[in-house]
Amino acid sequence: MKRCFTLSMLLFAYNLSFAAGKMCNTLKTDTIKKNKTMFTAIDSMPEYPGGYVAFGRYVSRNLKYPPVAQLIGIDGKLVMTFIVEKDGKITSAMPVNCIGAGCEAEATRLLESSIAWKPGVQKGKRVRVQYSVPITFMIDKGKVTMKDLRSSGYGFVFRIKDALYTIDEAQSVIGKSFRSEDVKIAELFYNTTNEPQFTMPEKKDVYLLTMKE
Repeated sequence: MKRCFTLSMLLFAYNLSFAAGKMCNTLKTDTIKKNKTMFTAIDSMPEYPGGYVAFGRYVSRNLKYPPVAQLIGIDGKLVMTFIVEKDGKITSAMPVNCIGAGCEAEATRLLESSIAWKPGVQKGKRVRVQYSVPITFMIDKGKVTMKDLRSSGYGFVFRIKDALYTIDEAQSVIGKSFRSEDVKIAELFYNTTNEPQFTMPEKKDVYLLTMKE
């Protein structure tokens, strides 16, 4: 599948007061952190060195399409919010929305690995600023085979009409293949109830594929 990443031409400050309560099950850990003192609108906004064009190049060169997202054909626009600290470092990056299959974790890694930004300034002093940026993952969608899923090194559990299925059970329901568009979201699966049929210690990670009805 052909893959690419695009950065919206607009980098913007955005008040995301609701985001602190939003969980995204495509992340391995909870990246949500509470920050008491920050700004969303100030005299001089933070900026990546070289501006949005340079930041777009950084994204294009360094963002790695997650293997499971590439395998299944997951794409979409992901909005990330983060803090630009007084020294320009990026912290507390987290997704506002979820598109699944590790895209959120990869965008978090990319942002927090960024070089220091030009910090925000309010009344002549550097301040912490809450900032947001949309990043679009794009890939050619197509047919996904159960054979490819089995040989990928990742484990898969299917949710079909609110019931959970192993990959063999899912094949008996939906067939040997499905379309990328048939997947609503792909999330990490933790098997909190320790169901033996969903235990796959030999796999790198296990993903829950929620199929559209």
